Amino acid sequence: MLEVERLALEGPLVLRPKVHSDTRGYFFESFNTQVFKKCVGENINFVQDNESLSKKGTLRGLHFQINPMAQGKLVRVVEGKIFDIAVDMRKTSPTFGKWLSVELSDYNKKQLWVPPGFAHGFLALSESARVIYKTTELYSREHESTIRWDDSEIGIDWPTGFDFQISDKDKNGLSFADSPHF
Repeated sequence: MLEVERLALEGPLVLRPKVHSDTRGYFFESFNTQVFKKCVGENINFVQDNESLSKKGTLRGLHFQINPMAQGKLVRVVEGKIFDIAVDMRKTSPTFGKWLSVELSDYNKKQLWVPPGFAHGFLALSESARVIYKTTELYSREHESTIRWDDSEIGIDWPTGFDFQISDKDKNGLSFADSPHF
């Protein structure tokens, strides 16, 4: 029912559902708690769904919440295409401070599981991108943190040729060195 791709960093996974297509269109199961549990190896309880619409060049992130409200996110794109990023914020991890990217789109139907302990962000590559994601904790302003998208210590290789649209909150994010870690 679900193809699982393990990535260079321990924890995040790319999930690709089995899509049933015919002349009428397509159908796929976008989430099944039993299948997801098998994929990640633990029981995950999602408590909130979020949706954003971003114009081409909109860069969101890098966002995360600290304990006890650390969030895992299951991210997918229902319209358009994004360059999706996860950054390992776990001090004891051998990949601490490393990042990975995955292109998510309405066409490839991939989903990215970003476990607690990772910062997350994305860049809208298409004219517009509608992103939906489930979270394992409720939003908490007092536990949220933002790392600058262009932090030199992390060194994300963002796609070029875009007029980045970035919120003031994200422009004023902390450096990786000054941000809280897990």
